Amino acid sequence: MDFQLSEEQSILREMIRDFARREIEPVAAELDREHRFPTEILEKAAALGLMGVTVPAEYGGAGMDFLSYMIVLEEIARSCASTAVILSVHNTLGCGTLLKFGTEEQRRAWLPRAARGEILGAYLLTESGAGSDAASLICRAERRQDGWLLNGSKTFISNGAHAGFGILYARNGNEGGSRGISAFILDMKAPGVHKGPEEAKMGLNASSTVTVNLEDVLLPPESLIGPEGRGFSIAMEMLNAGRIGIAAQALGLCEAALEESLKYSREREQFGRPIGQFQSIQEKLTDMHMLTEASRLLCYRAALAAESGEAIILQAATAKLFASRAAVRCAEQAVQIHGGYGYSKDYKVERIFRDARVTEIYEGTSEVQRLVMARQLLER
Repeated sequence: MDFQLSEEQSILREMIRDFARREIEPVAAELDREHRFPTEILEKAAALGLMGVTVPAEYGGAGMDFLSYMIVLEEIARSCASTAVILSVHNTLGCGTLLKFGTEEQRRAWLPRAARGEILGAYLLTESGAGSDAASLICRAERRQDGWLLNGSKTFISNGAHAGFGILYARNGNEGGSRGISAFILDMKAPGVHKGPEEAKMGLNASSTVTVNLEDVLLPPESLIGPEGRGFSIAMEMLNAGRIGIAAQALGLCEAALEESLKYSREREQFGRPIGQFQSIQEKLTDMHMLTEASRLLCYRAALAAESGEAIILQAATAKLFASRAAVRCAEQAVQIHGGYGYSKDYKVERIFRDARVTEIYEGTSEVQRLVMARQLLER
């Protein structure tokens, strides 16, 4: 498999890296410290086509391939993981679901505005009692003559407080488990949609995570996405693509941790010489490099498979599991290399450490990824 980037992809990488270092890096620590949503950055990102990376031009998007999209997330995450996850949820789980499963009318109604950055997408699947076991959700959608009546609550909703539309999953049948779950487009400003306060999180403090309560929310009949009762399979298929995005985010965190550690190891002197000359530090740096490069190969391989239309369940889970663990390990090593300064908020590695941890949790925990991988391997 050829992992050589095309000329266009190489140019894209340099463009996004320059954008991130010029527009995001200088304010990322401040956004994290103030728990401030990066509205201004997203407006500038929209001007570059980053709010509709894989959305075809006919719907107002940039029409890029999936690997190019992963490069975008990777480079953004190097400067700010919060901004990267905002873009990931919006592009993959929001726009991506409509592209793959929506009707032509649904696409034309929502995608142009989403690609222009006028509205932000969210993904409403998780509930307080339905996390890893998403099939146990209890949010209800009752069929009415004039549409669908929704009642329930969704938790840990990324982009929730700022989203203009959401992909919502609700139970509209009496069957238990994954059966009887359908997918809907939710206007996040519809009457009865109530957004709770921001979660007090360990990391990703510039991203929005809230509970969304639905009280007698009436959706029009055309809000149904895909066949009735097929919602769970739609959710799982989109999460496969989403996991590659989280792998790309984790890869960017690996790169940032290594970059900061190399810089510090050259500048920091102890016992009369730069600490990078000590073997114990060199071992940490080489381990971080190895983990970063392996994460890149797994992430890019999964992205190429997604672009070619291959089954990506195993590859997406593998990339997400490995890259997320690599990000946490690289962040740990970066803090250790920085010593006491690594524990200080004055240094970027402290934020990387906090941001990396959640990559092993959201869009499928590491434990779930292992279950998915084992099932795929045994069924071969």
